[in-house]
Amino acid sequence: QVQLVESGGGSVQAGGSLRLSCSASGRTVSTYAMGWFRQAPGKEREFVATINRSGGNYNADSVKGRFTISRDNAKNTVNLQMNSLKPEDTAVYYCAAVVAGSSALLRRENEYHYWGQGTQVTVFS
Repeated sequence: QVQLVESGGGSVQAGGSLRLSCSASGRTVSTYAMGWFRQAPGKEREFVATINRSGGNYNADSVKGRFTISRDNAKNTVNLQMNSLKPEDTAVYYCAAVVAGSSALLRRENEYHYWGQGTQVTVFS
C-alpha cells in the first residue's frame, strides 16, 4: 500500500506557474501508474494528467501545452508543472496511484486505488 501527500499548491496570478509534487511513502512510485485530478467548487472531480510506469503521459485537452506531468523515481515523487495558469484552473488538485501495466494511461477516477488529500490551487485575475 502507498500513501500519497501533495504539496506545492497556493495562490498565483493568471499567467503564472506552480509546481505540484506528490510524495509517496510505503511503496516506490515506479510500481504505479500515477495521475493528477482536480475538483473545482461545485463541480465533479476531473482528470488532469497521467503518467505510466514507462514514462509515457497523457494530458486532458484543457491543460495540453500548459501542464507537464513527470516522475522522479529517485525522489519517489510525481510532479505536475503548471504554466500559463488561468482562473479556471482553480481547484483542489489530487494525486492518485494504481498498480498497472507499464504502458497503461488511465484517465478515469475509478481506475485509481490510492489518493492523496489534495492541495488547493487558486488562480486570480
